[in-house]
Amino acid sequence: MISSKSLLIVIALAGVSFLAHSQAAPVATRGQLLYTTHCISCHTTQVHWRDDRQAKDWNSLKMHVRRWQGNTGLQWDEADISEVARHLNETIYHFSQTADRVGVVSWRTTP
Repeated sequence: MISSKSLLIVIALAGVSFLAHSQAAPVATRGQLLYTTHCISCHTTQVHWRDDRQAKDWNSLKMHVRRWQGNTGLQWDEADISEVARHLNETIYHFSQTADRVGVVSWRTTP
């Protein structure tokens, strides 16, 4: 027969295990969602890490995001362009980011 102390230990361990597995996944940023929805089919991470990559700083990164969204007819506004550039900068490039009034706040989806 299991003692009440052993039963409490088993219940506590089960609760801790449940909490550890029920952690919510990180919430995707708007820039990440736009990039994975519209860009990732052509742009693997290899494009961003190649030796002759076109983006050399924050401004040129935004310029390339602006150019490619225009080439594909996405009609993003300046906030969307900034969010995608910010996502790429935070995950791949790590350029010094200049003051950018448009898209300063990172829009996040609600869980």
